[in-house]
Amino acid sequence: MECAIITTYRCNARCGMCDIWKNPSKASEEFKPEILEKIPAGMQRLNITGGEALLRKDIAEIVRILDKKTKRLEISTNGYYFDRIEAIAKEFPDITIRVSVEGLPALNDRLRGIQNGFDHAMRTVLRLKELGIKDIGFAMTISGENCYDLLELYTLVASMDIEFANAVVHNSFYFHKLNNEIKNKKEIERIMLKFMERLLNSPRKNIKKKIKDWFRAYLNLGLLKHVQGEERPIPCGAGTDTFFLDPWGRVLACNGSVKPMIMGDLKTQTFVDIWRGEQATRVRDQVKNCKQNCWMTGTAVPAMRKNPWEPIKWVLRNKFQIAQGKPLRI
Repeated sequence: MECAIITTYRCNARCGMCDIWKNPSKASEEFKPEILEKIPAGMQRLNITGGEALLRKDIAEIVRILDKKTKRLEISTNGYYFDRIEAIAKEFPDITIRVSVEGLPALNDRLRGIQNGFDHAMRTVLRLKELGIKDIGFAMTISGENCYDLLELYTLVASMDIEFANAVVHNSFYFHKLNNEIKNKKEIERIMLKFMERLLNSPRKNIKKKIKDWFRAYLNLGLLKHVQGEERPIPCGAGTDTFFLDPWGRVLACNGSVKPMIMGDLKTQTFVDIWRGEQATRVRDQVKNCKQNCWMTGTAVPAMRKNPWEPIKWVLRNKFQIAQGKPLRI
């Protein structure tokens, strides 16, 4: 399984597509790190996120506990607190870091509402590279406003030999938004298709990262389908293959639903009791009937891993299409 730990809803950013910062959790109400001991070991991946996770004063303790639970521990951050991130990376050199940006410097700082935000994000990545941290990269939430920076940002990350995670704007309880809307759909579709072709023609020299780009193209297929209002390319496994923990210690199926689908409370229950409980069964039935068709990394990547042949067939078919000079078959 995979899990995302939403450590806090406090955030120093002021993003237009996310209103977490308008609805912060109180530090005094957020879960104590020791409840994380209840999360089972052997997790495929654990993602520490927020809000801005680095606002937690006990973030180092959270990392120490979760590092024992998985071979791949990831922190999602906007990179503003680069000194804090650097300190964690020195203690945990195998950690994965994704730094969120919304485009190149001027656009990023405007959309995220952080003065010198791109500067801090870039400084974080450069310091991590100097430390020798291997799995680092930028993450971008594609919208109608920033899609024009997508191709140039990919050129930058490919030249820096770092990763590039992608999402598109969504509406859900997690973002405290139900009115996100992409008005220039034709333009964003054109750019995303071109981006997918770039990924399938990855310029990277590292073969592992080149292949990851090919499958990142498939991930972007799901994002494109979400923009177009179509169904997910692979069914959702929220609440079965993945779960989320919110700042109050509640176990949720996902972060893409209109309202939280609460499976239990880790403060008062064991994980096994939650996972095998009647409430969890009811939530899984809700997931089966969910019409959100969200496609976010937390649920999309596990779905791809569970159903690998669909992405593999799509990648091979479209690599062949491109080799013949033909457009993608989506």
